Amino acid sequence: MAGRELEWSRGDRAKAAAKLMVGWVALLWLLEVVDVASGHALDGLGITPRTPSELVDVVPAAFIHFGFAHVAANSVPLLVMGFLAALGGLRRFAAVCALIIVADGLGVWLIAPAHTNTAGASGLIFGLFGYLLVTGFVERRPLGVLVGLLVGAVWGTSILVGLAPTQSGVSWQAHLLGLVAGVVTAFLFRRRSPEPT
Repeated sequence: MAGRELEWSRGDRAKAAAKLMVGWVALLWLLEVVDVASGHALDGLGITPRTPSELVDVVPAAFIHFGFAHVAANSVPLLVMGFLAALGGLRRFAAVCALIIVADGLGVWLIAPAHTNTAGASGLIFGLFGYLLVTGFVERRPLGVLVGLLVGAVWGTSILVGLAPTQSGVSWQAHLLGLVAGVVTAFLFRRRSPEPT
């Protein structure tokens, strides 16, 4: 009976994680539809560095994109990595995402080039990548290590390319800051293994 209850709880957790991430990605597409329909009025929610009034856009900027191609590029990695991270619990996932988004947004506000406008979910994606990559090692959980290795194998090359400062129109600062924030978050939210008895 206990085994069956555990199985059901894992199934329920997976369903909740899947629903959350499908809803999250759907929201990004809906916001882009609204943005296009409004003549790109939402693009102003991106982050312009070192402008005090722009601090209110630190969180909204993670949900705004510059065109459908931008949303499309972020949708699959956010859906998959978000789902994997959310399997650890929705409250923990919400805290992880909040920390990554805020840290990444504040970092962009501080160090991005002047007169730029930075928005998109890629900072969070890089953060989730860093979080998933190291959390299994930090917690010494074999399944987490396997997940981290798989995520690294699938997206590692794309992540490295996204960190290159030579790409025009790409905020490598947001990517790097998100990655660092995700790694730090893995340590801050690590689950400690029970002491052997």
